[in-house]
Amino acid sequence: MRDAEQGRFRESLSAMDTITRPTGGSLARVAGWAQRHRWLAVALWALVLIGVTVTSRLTGSAFHDDNSLPGTESQQVADLLDHTAQSGASAQIVLKADGVTGLAGERAAVENILRNVRLQPHVRLVTNPFEALSSDGRIGYATITFDAASTELPYDDIVKFADTAKQGGPVEVALAGDPIERISGGGGPAEGVGLLAALVILVFLFRSLLAAGLPVLTAVFAVGSTLGVITVVSHFVDIASYTSPLMMLVGFGVGVDYALLIFSRYRTEILAGHDRDTATRRALDTAGRSVLFAGTTVIIALLGLLALGLGGLRGVALSVALTVLMTMLASVTLLPALLSLFGERLERGIRRHAAKRDHARLWRRLAEGVQRRPAAPLAIGLLLLIGLSIPAAGMRLGFADASTDPAGSTTRKAYDLLAEGFGPGFTGPLVVLGVDGDPVAVQQTLASTPGIARALPPMGRTVLAFPATSPQDEATAELVTRLRTDVLPNLPGHYLVGGSVAAATDFAGAVADRLPLFVLVVVGLSALLLMVVFRSILVPLKAAVLNLLSIGASLGVMTLVFGDGWFGAQPGPIEAFVPVMIFAIVFGLSMDYEVFLVSRMHEEWRRTGDARLAVREGLAATGGVITAAGAIMVLVFGAFLLDPSRMLAQFGLGLAVAVLLDALVIRCLVVPAVMRLLGARAWWLPRWLDRRLPHLALEP
Repeated sequence: MRDAEQGRFRESLSAMDTITRPTGGSLARVAGWAQRHRWLAVALWALVLIGVTVTSRLTGSAFHDDNSLPGTESQQVADLLDHTAQSGASAQIVLKADGVTGLAGERAAVENILRNVRLQPHVRLVTNPFEALSSDGRIGYATITFDAASTELPYDDIVKFADTAKQGGPVEVALAGDPIERISGGGGPAEGVGLLAALVILVFLFRSLLAAGLPVLTAVFAVGSTLGVITVVSHFVDIASYTSPLMMLVGFGVGVDYALLIFSRYRTEILAGHDRDTATRRALDTAGRSVLFAGTTVIIALLGLLALGLGGLRGVALSVALTVLMTMLASVTLLPALLSLFGERLERGIRRHAAKRDHARLWRRLAEGVQRRPAAPLAIGLLLLIGLSIPAAGMRLGFADASTDPAGSTTRKAYDLLAEGFGPGFTGPLVVLGVDGDPVAVQQTLASTPGIARALPPMGRTVLAFPATSPQDEATAELVTRLRTDVLPNLPGHYLVGGSVAAATDFAGAVADRLPLFVLVVVGLSALLLMVVFRSILVPLKAAVLNLLSIGASLGVMTLVFGDGWFGAQPGPIEAFVPVMIFAIVFGLSMDYEVFLVSRMHEEWRRTGDARLAVREGLAATGGVITAAGAIMVLVFGAFLLDPSRMLAQFGLGLAVAVLLDALVIRCLVVPAVMRLLGARAWWLPRWLDRRLPHLALEP
């Protein structure tokens, strides 16, 4: 019965091959062009990189963080206040004196600081810190109002202002505010450390510095070019300030990954006896197709963020998607040219080291072991993924404030001083705006509400209320909900609650409401693409479920570390937009390994019709490359844990954990076990659906 079933499958596959098997695909022709015009291809990429880099240096950047959500309550408050407030950025100079007489005893030093600050460019107004003293008189603050928005203030002028303000003499001085945040994000060594680690792994993999350098060089050209373009475009489109490091995070990981997959296939073709030019064309015609397909799924996943309708993420999604597109183009145009330029030296190195290693034998043994007892590795893998996913259910979303800035930074010191002098909720006041009603009654009600430390007298229709807990505390978010649902509705009139904590609450709610549509769009389109390529229903279903589990596990680990404070991290909320960005990026990246592994299994299945052999040979051919590519991505992403930005550290950890689980647990254990249990049924597709779907082959 089994032989008859396989015979029918082989007949159907043979018929399909006549339709889908290309004779020298378009990517082979692209590779041929790059080989014939190798110097031109390299020169064009070099000109693009130099041109956009010089242009971006001349124009500078205009990145702008926009977390607005039109229609939400907090955004209505912000819009109404913007119409009545003066434009211009603001900052705070926080001062502390420990003497017996407190800050008043250092009046001369304080007034000297403020006198010099008033002389700085763009400073419009400086308030009196002696009118804003703590109860013990030791801590006070002056609010500085500038004549332009934070992004419009010259960087050098902000630095000059900060240097002047810090000349406190006997007074301890710390600075806070958006302009100060601009000059405080010095960045860490993440990008350099990640690329260096990737280069080390590639050297060990290929035993050649030249071979190892080609994927890294390809990634540098692609990411560098895109970064320059986005810097220029930021003058015309709202693009968040964290976009550049996120682009480098994803671009370097994906760029090295894609180039590695193609170069690995090139090496295989060289060892199979093909000449260098033929090996390049065959590598592009096989692994190159997988790269384009995998990159397309990443782009689809990123563009799926547009379905969320979150304005602040549009520029980020488009920028990272453009980065992935550029890495794909570099992999299929620049890399073949480099292979042609250095082909003779590469070939000598490949043949010299080929006899010393036989990693395929190890992967065959692993595949055979998994297939002998598929239930055990499947159960272990699923239990691990599900267990790590459970903490994600308790994830709390929010926005970072100065309390999560690196210890020792001036913004963190300012936050700590203000919390010490005026209470933990001072830096995150709630803004209650009355559309109608009695502001005095609102102030009295708020002052007696549990969880509110102090409510200031009304300023027009607005009342400021300071929570008894910090902005990052879960109790503060619960207070916002309680005011909106229980306290304010009992008063005559209509009131809106705004402020940074309310904005974070609204953002998290919007993400939760729109997430099902986002997941449906991304998972649905990706599954449809896999169905078209592999002519199967069960393969895309398996891929979708396992990808969701890897994402859940990464979010669970991120919750344990940054939410609950494991391994010494400061506990607090996860950045509200990080989970959806990680979902989009990880779901797309997971398709890389899915496509690369399953396409080789599919290639063997089409050739032999033996499902068990297809699993074994598919893993033998790709296991080493997948684990090496995964290790590179883990190191590139994990290096961002060194970044002082808590948000980028969250991105780095989430992506690194997802790739680690995907490359080691899912691709090397769970997928071979599932494919073994499915057998020939893995490649089943109803005939009526087969006739209606277009044909798209990844294997020649």
